[in-house]
Amino acid sequence: MSDRIDHDSLYRLAESQAGYFTAEQALQAGMDRSTLLHHARPGGRYERVRRGLYRLRHFPSSPHEHVVAAWLDLPAPAVVSHESALELYELSDVIPNAVHITLPREKRGRRPRAGVRFHMLTQAPGPNEVRRIDGLLATTPERTIVDSLEAGTQPEQIELAIGQALERGLTTPRRLRAAAGNRSNRVRRFIDRVLTEHTT
Repeated sequence: MSDRIDHDSLYRLAESQAGYFTAEQALQAGMDRSTLLHHARPGGRYERVRRGLYRLRHFPSSPHEHVVAAWLDLPAPAVVSHESALELYELSDVIPNAVHITLPREKRGRRPRAGVRFHMLTQAPGPNEVRRIDGLLATTPERTIVDSLEAGTQPEQIELAIGQALERGLTTPRRLRAAAGNRSNRVRRFIDRVLTEHTT
């Protein structure tokens, strides 16, 4: 494969990921390690973000690229969750102080990473509780709201998130109640109260 085709296929992939790509994705696109390292040198067409993660040097910045950078090189089934998913959906006015990512409990020995908060949940999101948004895998709006409420996000921000999610058709009262169904009494009562206020 020619050098030009390597870069074209990698650019198309990185374009869907806020300009980021992993070393593994570069190899899958047909680029060998020596070519990748050559172009990741100072002044090259790629920037090395950290081990195994790169970015197109002149790609325009985007509001959620820090979330992409935190999530992209994590093993499946890592998903963006909690307040970071609220941010992706533009629900509420929460500004997370870290990128929130949920991993299966068996990944709990994973090394901490600056600016990232890992959640190892007993009830990991199932396939119907995850969707793709802006190239990222994130928890669904209803799962995001319930997880954030349970993790201690300010109640007024959760109320705002529920109202916005309902108004924009991102979820329904039935799906929100179902998501809260196996959570604590506090979470279920809160969801019921807010939904009652919004539907009466």
